[in-house]
Amino acid sequence: MSSQPGRANVTLASRALWRIRLGQELPRYLLCAAATAGLAASARYAIAPPTLHPQVAEAREIAPPDQASAAYAVLFARRYLSWNAVEPQASARALEPFLGPDMEPGAGLQLPATGEQRVEWAEVTQVREPVRGEHVYTVAAQTDTAGLLYLTVPVTRTGEGGVALAGYPAFVGAPSSAPAQLAGSLREVTEPTLATVVQRALRNYLAASSSELAADLAANARVSLPAWPLTVESMQHLDWAPHGSSVLATVQAEDARGVRYTLAYELDVLRAQGRWEVAAVQTDPDA
Repeated sequence: MSSQPGRANVTLASRALWRIRLGQELPRYLLCAAATAGLAASARYAIAPPTLHPQVAEAREIAPPDQASAAYAVLFARRYLSWNAVEPQASARALEPFLGPDMEPGAGLQLPATGEQRVEWAEVTQVREPVRGEHVYTVAAQTDTAGLLYLTVPVTRTGEGGVALAGYPAFVGAPSSAPAQLAGSLREVTEPTLATVVQRALRNYLAASSSELAADLAANARVSLPAWPLTVESMQHLDWAPHGSSVLATVQAEDARGVRYTLAYELDVLRAQGRWEVAAVQTDPDA
């Protein structure tokens, strides 16, 4: 009995072409999708980073200015820095309303045998809030003998809402400052008609000539004229502001006494019916 060798069975099956292509391209599609999702997540984080839970990081609210506390600090500084050695009791009496049982008489101020000092002016130049409800004011005080002094005065609010000293004062240095930072690389106004309108408007504005100024004002313009009239001698610079809706004019002006000033004004300008008009000059009188 003879045996026949085994034959391999071959099965032919038909498959749709789109299934074959999908099977070949699917890994690439998945890789591209993962990369796109990663880029989208990175972009979202950059544009709108997640906010920490309030219990982890809570933004500190900025308290509104406390004008009563600031005035209290200035009044204390004036009385503390004003004294006459021949009348030490007067200085002590002036400081009594500020002091409590835990503070030294005269807030620890001990006068010399001779001399006196007066405060010519004083104002708050800086404020910080070390704890909620307490403000430390830096008061600049110009004195007639020691010159310009800077005094920090801590002020707090009492449970009844009043103001009170929160500690002794301290002499400090001036707040940090730097030389003037003038705007640079501004685009010069090259249109003669606009330059003419601006110069004429400033001349009438500084001269407090409301009737003449009205000819160059827009219909809804609100302008408050200066109380001390000046005469515009020349306009040194006229440039467009960075945002492009106003111009910056630097002029030389002189008052009736012959004092000359270099002044800079920002004027909102607009074009209406083919002519330039001024909508505002430097300030908003209604703000």
